[in-house]
Amino acid sequence: MSGDGSASPDGAEDPSQLFLDMLAAERGAAANTLAAYRRDLDDYLGYLAEVGVDPEEAQADQVRAYIASLEPRGLKASSAARRLSCIRGFHRFLYAEGYTETDPTAPVAAPRRAKGLPKILSVTEVDRLLATARERVDAAGDNRAEARAAARMLCLLELLYATGLRVSELVALPRSAAATRERYLVVKGKGGRERLVPLTDLARDAMRAHIAHGVAHGPVDGPWLFPAESESGHLTRQAFARDLKAAAAAAGLRADRVSPHVLRHAFASHLLQNGADLRIVQELLGHADISTTQIYTHILDERLKGMVRDLHPLNDAGDDVEVNIVSS
Repeated sequence: MSGDGSASPDGAEDPSQLFLDMLAAERGAAANTLAAYRRDLDDYLGYLAEVGVDPEEAQADQVRAYIASLEPRGLKASSAARRLSCIRGFHRFLYAEGYTETDPTAPVAAPRRAKGLPKILSVTEVDRLLATARERVDAAGDNRAEARAAARMLCLLELLYATGLRVSELVALPRSAAATRERYLVVKGKGGRERLVPLTDLARDAMRAHIAHGVAHGPVDGPWLFPAESESGHLTRQAFARDLKAAAAAAGLRADRVSPHVLRHAFASHLLQNGADLRIVQELLGHADISTTQIYTHILDERLKGMVRDLHPLNDAGDDVEVNIVSS
């Protein structure tokens, strides 16, 4: 079977090219997509040729062996999964067109992708971000526009790090939140579920200062804590994310490491590092399922290792014991 789109040596049409033609004609695949599929197919067909297997006679074991061969060549699981998707489509096409009697890819599972850990900032980095935001409020002086903008950013940062709110929940906080005498807020999250989130003194002070500086970009007596000239009437998540990048740069942090979601992760991670229970963090984050919160269990593992190392009665202070904890 030729990989250049020509006919095979015996004059028959090349099924791989017919497959690509089908993608172009029936599914409207773009030229770049077709080129990527061509490269993936050529690599797969080259492998089959090396092991002496015709594509129409390929079995599941050969497909699995090919996918397994990709990792030593430096391909990530995501790239291998994409390549398997191409191969799967090709073999399904062969089966549908009558070139083969079975689809060898049917029992082949896609490579498992490693679940990436969330980006987080250290406590020191968050402190630097907040300290810089406070300095910008002080530096604004009598410049009312700059003072309002700086006070708003400080309020957003203090609230986000104190509560772990989703950015959509943060920007849509009501103006009444600044007047609460409670040490918590009642937030309506996904699915209309309500939950309590804590308020630190710094967050409460920042809300009052934000109001005292005069709310910009919207009616002073409007319903929103962060009003803006937008369709919703309040600050958009995109505008906050943009301004947060600028605040990060001013604090000497790489802008690509800082986002509203990263600060939410920092809230959860720092609580866990300081001994908070995973179930409590689940409630604070508003996760309906504990499995969503379990992305942070790497932090618990490190804490548990430290507890075993430092507190176990059979571990002498002078011994350097390696402890392995396996999460179920």
